[in-house]
Amino acid sequence: MEPRSREGTRRRILDAARRLFAEHGYDEVTMRMLAAEANANVALINRYFGSKRELFAEVLAQQGRFPGVLDEGDDLAVRLAEYVADRLGCEADSPVLATLTRSGSSPEIRSITKDRVRTAILEPLVDRLPGEDAELRATIATAIVMGSGQFRQLFGPATTTPRDKVVQRLTAVFRACLT
Repeated sequence: MEPRSREGTRRRILDAARRLFAEHGYDEVTMRMLAAEANANVALINRYFGSKRELFAEVLAQQGRFPGVLDEGDDLAVRLAEYVADRLGCEADSPVLATLTRSGSSPEIRSITKDRVRTAILEPLVDRLPGEDAELRATIATAIVMGSGQFRQLFGPATTTPRDKVVQRLTAVFRACLT
């Protein structure tokens, strides 16, 4: 068991929140659920994070950038295709996509989720694309990525087609929207 230090308690709360928000979405998670999962009391959650909304924002902030997909020098269409193919074919949801997908309709945190998608995916994509309509092309690619998370959540693993064939098809889609 993790020691009862301030940082240990804060870490337990963040870990519990990450799991619960990914599994249930923002609206379904209560402060009592968080407290029970983190083996902490509600007052500590409020002391460390201020509110459930601020805790949610911290969970998203800790997720980092879009996981290496947007690194310079790579074939962006292929990297996006591989990412989406892996999301569509895997048994488990990406924790951050699951959290965004399950929580995105909540009016209380809409601005947080919108900002997260903008700073983690959309803006870095725009920065990678040349041309005047870079924002439009990045928006379309982001919609495909986000839609894959929603599709995966609804249907589970989406295909039994070999990964390389899925990547090939998705690469064509991403090349079309990125160029």
